[in-house]
Amino acid sequence: MVVLEAGPRLGGKILTGSLAGTRLELGPDAFLARVPFGVQLCRELGLDQELVSPAAGHAYLWSRGRLRRLPEGLVLGVPSDLGALARSGAVRPAALARAALDLVLPATRVEGDRSVGEIVSARFGRGLQEWLVDPLVGGIHAGRSELLSAAATAPQLDAAARSGRSLLRALRAQAADARAAAAQATGGAGAAASPVFLTHPAGLSHVVDTLAGRLAAAGAGLRTGTAVTGLSRSGAGWQLSLGDGTALDADAVILAVPAPAAAALLGPVCPEAAASLGRIEHSSVAVVSLAYRAEDVPGPLDGTGFLVPRPQGRLMTAATWMTAKWPHVSAPGQVFIRASAGRHRDERAMNMSDAEVVGGLHAELAEAMGLRRPPQESLVTRWVGAFPQYAVGHLERVDRIEAAVAGLPGLAVAGGAYRGVGIPACISSGRKAADQVAAQLPALSS
Repeated sequence: MVVLEAGPRLGGKILTGSLAGTRLELGPDAFLARVPFGVQLCRELGLDQELVSPAAGHAYLWSRGRLRRLPEGLVLGVPSDLGALARSGAVRPAALARAALDLVLPATRVEGDRSVGEIVSARFGRGLQEWLVDPLVGGIHAGRSELLSAAATAPQLDAAARSGRSLLRALRAQAADARAAAAQATGGAGAAASPVFLTHPAGLSHVVDTLAGRLAAAGAGLRTGTAVTGLSRSGAGWQLSLGDGTALDADAVILAVPAPAAAALLGPVCPEAAASLGRIEHSSVAVVSLAYRAEDVPGPLDGTGFLVPRPQGRLMTAATWMTAKWPHVSAPGQVFIRASAGRHRDERAMNMSDAEVVGGLHAELAEAMGLRRPPQESLVTRWVGAFPQYAVGHLERVDRIEAAVAGLPGLAVAGGAYRGVGIPACISSGRKAADQVAAQLPALSS
């Protein structure tokens, strides 16, 4: 087995760096615990007992001039408890009143895939969709909830919308079923005993490095700085053209690359899949890591951070209080905050210099949190075109891509462009692709 990586390192968007002498994640900072593939991989690598969960579990919304704690009972930002939503003040009274109409409105007609925003606004109104759901769902995907496929990005919400007239009642029933299942699985301990997110205190890059070491010990060739520029048939197998002018023959190939790169490579051999991949839009995000003096951060940080609703027109989309969220992200007298900027069709941060992005985000953090002075140190990490947008009909598009590629023995695709952008989803995608081509290898070699 040979792994070819165009960049200088393995791991893709998983990147652990350092700021002010402290280890920080510059890409994703955790993975979902309830999706088993991340934990499973760590278990296979002997790292599962080292994983840690966030020290703080709740977050805030920067809404109408101040930070407001997100209410309990949210499902991807959609409330299942209107009383808790009212007490939080997260949305305006008019938006809260409109959301309550879900209980009496006639059933919404459901046909095919719909956007998350369409589902939510139809039942709860646009105010709740823009000010509560969009910051969370849109933040996860660096997108816009009115454009994101519910089937692809929020299947739990999609199922609830199809199960009955009231979305609120359907979400309550889902939550009750989940609590009952968790209680049964844990002998009555309940879901509270299970963490939502997990990470490794040495950094997620440590997981990548451990996996790379295990693969190398098993005889795999790991080649960084090696771009693949072409893909063609070679007898019963494949030939890869490399950026240095050489070629590599392979029995089977898995394209675990971003959609634009996959489209370029598949164009000559599978034009149908290439065309579908080329229609997937992407967004870019700047992740800005900031180190502040503790004395310049007023009050205790009693949560994981806050989200920023899009209607406010802010540069910032979210802020993570890394020092409060992760016990291992700490240094005497310092507070670490990570702020994000950029979403689908908002390229302002990409058109700014690093100094401008840092200055703009610090100004907004200071307004939201009362920070007294600029950060001591900062680090800007730009993820250009890194977030595939799962538009309405995305899963049908993926079905067509996979079906077209499956017609070419010894070829498979994997990665975040298909059936999930999170780390566990990408691990699952890679495993399925590997199983697919492995099952074909005996036939290919006969």
